[in-house]
Amino acid sequence: MAFDSPLAGEIWNGKYRYKPVSGAGDASVEETWDRIAVALAHAEAPKDRARWSARFRKALDGHRFLPAGRIIAGAGTDRNVTLFNCFVMGTVPDDLNGIFEHLREAAVTMQRGGGVGMDFSTVRPSGAPVQGVGAEASGPLSFMDVWDAMCRTIMSAGQRRGAMMGCLRIDHPDIEAFIDAKRDPGRLRNFNISVLVTDAFMKALDADDDWPLLYVGKIYRTVRAKDLWERLMRATYDAAEPGVIFVDRVNANNNLAHCEVIAASNPCGEQMLPPYGACLLGSLNLARLVERPFEPGASLEEAALAELTATAVRMLDNVIDVSRFPLPVQEAEARSKRRIGLGVTGLADALIFCGARYGSDEAVKLTQRWLGVIKREAYRASARLAQEKGPCASYDPCMLDRPNLLDLDGETRALIEKHGLRNGCLTSIAPTGTTSLLAGNVSSGIEPVFAFEYTRKVLQPDGSRKEERVEDYALSVWRRVHGDDASLQDAGEAFVSAQTLEPADHLKMQAAAQALVDSSISKTINCPEDISFEAFADVYREGYRLGCKGLTTYRPNAITGSVLSVAPDSNGLQSGDNAVPELVLEPRPERLEGATYKIKWPLDAHAVYVTINDVDDAGVGNRPFEIFVNSKNMAHYAWTVALTRMISAVFRRGGDVSFVADELRAVFDPAGGAWVDGKYTPSLPAAIGGIIARHLHEPAVVKDAPSDVATQGGPSTPRGAACPQCGRATLLPREGCDSCSECGYSRCG
Repeated sequence: MAFDSPLAGEIWNGKYRYKPVSGAGDASVEETWDRIAVALAHAEAPKDRARWSARFRKALDGHRFLPAGRIIAGAGTDRNVTLFNCFVMGTVPDDLNGIFEHLREAAVTMQRGGGVGMDFSTVRPSGAPVQGVGAEASGPLSFMDVWDAMCRTIMSAGQRRGAMMGCLRIDHPDIEAFIDAKRDPGRLRNFNISVLVTDAFMKALDADDDWPLLYVGKIYRTVRAKDLWERLMRATYDAAEPGVIFVDRVNANNNLAHCEVIAASNPCGEQMLPPYGACLLGSLNLARLVERPFEPGASLEEAALAELTATAVRMLDNVIDVSRFPLPVQEAEARSKRRIGLGVTGLADALIFCGARYGSDEAVKLTQRWLGVIKREAYRASARLAQEKGPCASYDPCMLDRPNLLDLDGETRALIEKHGLRNGCLTSIAPTGTTSLLAGNVSSGIEPVFAFEYTRKVLQPDGSRKEERVEDYALSVWRRVHGDDASLQDAGEAFVSAQTLEPADHLKMQAAAQALVDSSISKTINCPEDISFEAFADVYREGYRLGCKGLTTYRPNAITGSVLSVAPDSNGLQSGDNAVPELVLEPRPERLEGATYKIKWPLDAHAVYVTINDVDDAGVGNRPFEIFVNSKNMAHYAWTVALTRMISAVFRRGGDVSFVADELRAVFDPAGGAWVDGKYTPSLPAAIGGIIARHLHEPAVVKDAPSDVATQGGPSTPRGAACPQCGRATLLPREGCDSCSECGYSRCG
């Protein structure tokens, strides 16, 4: 089949196409689907493989079912990768040897293609005594810095390997430092972070009570619950993180609560998992199942949705049997519980086809109806699989009394009572950034359309750039039906985007979906930049009242930036333009001003001085123009001269240069790094990268600077987030996951 857009073809060729060194592999996307269908059918009895391969292939045709990216890229290949997107790692022990063993496990998992989530609440707080060595603990954040450095190293070895989620309980003594960590734009760049908020804390918040901060029963301090909540909300308002996970609700609603306790999520928040739990994902494309789009009476084919759901459950269940696993303990966990995460994508486009405005009462009813079909058919399919192949080892009849199963219809409950369940958990709604692009740029997950169209500048082989317009799938269908010249102002109120919706619209849709989903939902609630702090903070309390398991918001801010400009086009629709100007090497002005930073590297007798000079860029403000690195240690002379010349050349070309800091901070010294001001820094070049990151993002007067880093002068104005793959300032926070609208890169899939 032909791709719906040039971008879809580029995504397939660059991210999902199998291209072995031998020269064979996928010649077309149809061959990709063939490869996946055959690979997943291999889990069936030999006599049944051809039949199921054909059934699986039909589900993939037309992008109706979209397995997660790991499955598309890895199934049926000789790559030593996992087909699971993400894992939650084991419980981090409170001893040095155990901590670094878990670091090794996380590195192996990420090397094999899996993202990782960790709960750091089990690590003793900063300043706590370390028995036997006469020292004080450095606290969980210092070890998160080590994880962050490890992740940069793994990514620097090749393509993106996986993102990370770091969690900390709301009652941990270091919670305030954790909440504020992302205010430093150079810290924990490879982490999403979330606070595990308990029901007890929400009660204390409502009652305006004090809240104890404790570790293994010892109370370290007591704070006012409202003050701690405001600190959390202020950090999220200013820096878009931390997110919030209502951890008691997660455990109370877990199908497998009889045999596990959940304390962390995968990097994007759609799968709350126990230690070594695995995240296996796939999405039903609702946009491809609507009959007669835009016509009176347009509706989703529910019979087709039911059939597709049953097939998708079997496909994902088979993935468990054909996938590799980074660690044996992850394989044992996955096989005993056979947890899958079947979700949806294209919801917003399907609503548009049916004339329902996202966030309206009609949209909520349709969402509940469609997800209700998926829930019913998924449980029936799992019960029938249990009849055929046996239930999962962790199945227990008590699961019928769990909240997710109580509202099932009588026929479905009877099937489960008789046969059990093949899968301990069945549904979640994940980010579908690049797979949605592959399917013709359908709306992602349950998100509204972000922008109906925008411009990309694509680098050509000769070095030139060609502009491409990228359309949302619903808009492209509208134009096919009504003609390219049809006035989009007549399209009706259903054509709404994330830019025009109120936070309450997002909340209504997330809460409606959560009631019908086993696990959780990865979603970003977009908030306008000028939303008041009080209204912003109430989004989280309202989300808790509505039954959400977790919340992630985003408002443009000085730390993460506003990385995609969106404005109404001539037809009144929201469209985006992320085109960047051509880069030109600028001459040096006679006089420049900047800042000089002092690095006292513990492994060196002499300090290193880093000078970054800025140029006044009209309309933008100061931006870095050149860099110098000096030290009395002549052993550094050759590499620092080479480094500064190269970096200065990059600075002089303009554009977003934050990737320079990222690349330097990924450099490890084979002789070992050092602890600088309580943070692990893997090398001296990495320390220089940290200085560049600070210079790019901090305000003109550096407050509370580390004792070993002095600064003079002022840094430049804040920069937006840069994509680590293409370097453009087009990394958008969506569905709890950063995704690039320029090249299709995603931290999560």
